[in-house]
Amino acid sequence: MRKIILLPIFLLFIQFSWAHPDQEAVEKALYNLKNVRFKQLPNSDPTLLYYELFINQLIDHKNPEKGSFEQKVHFIHRGFNQPTIMETNGYDLYIKPSELTHYLKANYLNIEHRFFGKSVPEGNPWEYLTLEQVTTDLHEINALFRELYKGKWISTGVSKGGQTTLYYRYFYPRDVDVSIPYVAPFNHSMEEPRIYSFLNEVGTKACRTKIRDLQTYLFKNKKAILEKLNWYSQGARLKFKYVGSLEKAFEYAVLEYDFSFWQSGTNCQDIPVTKDMDTVVAHFLSVSNVDFYSDATIDRFAPHFYQAGTEMGYYGYDITPFKKYVSFKKNPSATFMPPGTSDKSFSPKLINEVKQWLEENGNNFLYIYGGTDTWTASQVIPSKNVNSKSFVIPNKDHYQARIKNMDPQMQNEFFEALKNLSGVEKSMVDER
Repeated sequence: MRKIILLPIFLLFIQFSWAHPDQEAVEKALYNLKNVRFKQLPNSDPTLLYYELFINQLIDHKNPEKGSFEQKVHFIHRGFNQPTIMETNGYDLYIKPSELTHYLKANYLNIEHRFFGKSVPEGNPWEYLTLEQVTTDLHEINALFRELYKGKWISTGVSKGGQTTLYYRYFYPRDVDVSIPYVAPFNHSMEEPRIYSFLNEVGTKACRTKIRDLQTYLFKNKKAILEKLNWYSQGARLKFKYVGSLEKAFEYAVLEYDFSFWQSGTNCQDIPVTKDMDTVVAHFLSVSNVDFYSDATIDRFAPHFYQAGTEMGYYGYDITPFKKYVSFKKNPSATFMPPGTSDKSFSPKLINEVKQWLEENGNNFLYIYGGTDTWTASQVIPSKNVNSKSFVIPNKDHYQARIKNMDPQMQNEFFEALKNLSGVEKSMVDER
């Protein structure tokens, strides 16, 4: 593949006093990497270099004749002797760097997931969206950059990106020294039953009652609320051909409410006790909006749903308390498969293999979860056979379960565990 270097012309002729001392060496190394094109990105921090990369990947790593696509990566260089972090994104590229890059003063490879964002093979050939193919993308990038960085390597990811981190270590256990998945569910089946148990126990009984009462109010007043939502959906130009109708999207959204409530960290005090319908609907939409079940959103997350419905498992909705209000005859799935595919192809084979591996050989993991995050229901609990540790941060949701929100004692325990497993110590760089 032809090498393309996209750099401002003036950088080729002028050496600024604030230029990073490694810039020439880094760009020479990037130029020499196979099947990589790059450009420098704007950056106001003189301690690092920041680049956007496009790396040529095979669509099918077992058969080069199937062609290739480009995978988008954001790359931060701090120093050749620093540790290197791989962010194993589960979706589009998440632009904000992981907090670990600052705590550890690390180099950083922020990797977009295949079939998302700019990293999509032509024609969306779904049969090549497997965890084995996904993790081989990561392995290829790891192999490329090990030519530059000989120090310690850490993989990390948030939510579905954390799931990717789990599977990456399963397929390539020697690529990194430590894995740090954040809020990573590890579902055991297509309809993860631990979700239901969690939702029946999380928080206080009073709060769970308020949630159930709100859901019941929404169902009892469905006809009047749908009239309001019809105007809302028309204004937002929402279409619901996939789920069938706005009414069906409403049912999904009401059933989703308790899951999203705890995942997003909504406060129980925010649940309206008034019977003013406009106030209740506004709150409802702020937590579990019907637009998530629109065709545009389902299309956007089609690769995610495909993976959930074929290999990774997901969750469903317990209709037991609401049977007289809903049109569903059995618990509906939260997975919406792309056209031409079906969750009937789901197999738990890989899940079972990884589950056994984690219990017997899943060493050098540091798991981070939030105590009130719904996805903590399907957390990985390290067995006594491995040296991995789990850090569940009390009263934190899916978005707050971060190292910066650990209390001082837990944070010290976390970094002590990281040091023991890898030798990597916390740096004095401020978290940003």
